Amino acid sequence: MPDTSYPKLHFIWGGIFTDASFSTLEPGAEESYGPYHDEKTADRVWNEKARRNIDIANHRLFVISVPRPGGAKVG
Repeated sequence: MPDTSYPKLHFIWGGIFTDASFSTLEPGAEESYGPYHDEKTADRVWNEKARRNIDIANHRLFVISVPRPGGAKVG
């Protein structure tokens, strides 16, 4: 039986982008973390990782939430 206590998984994705449009990552500058089972944990890790590179203007990380495979149908 699928675990329905956490209907979504949360990932952190991003890195250093080529410009301020934040649409293209620099080759080799990609970052990804996760999955995390709750948004609170993902937000905490996002905050920790983003603060480490706060002085790099084109560095951005995003929290991405996706339906859990085999989990309850979300929204």
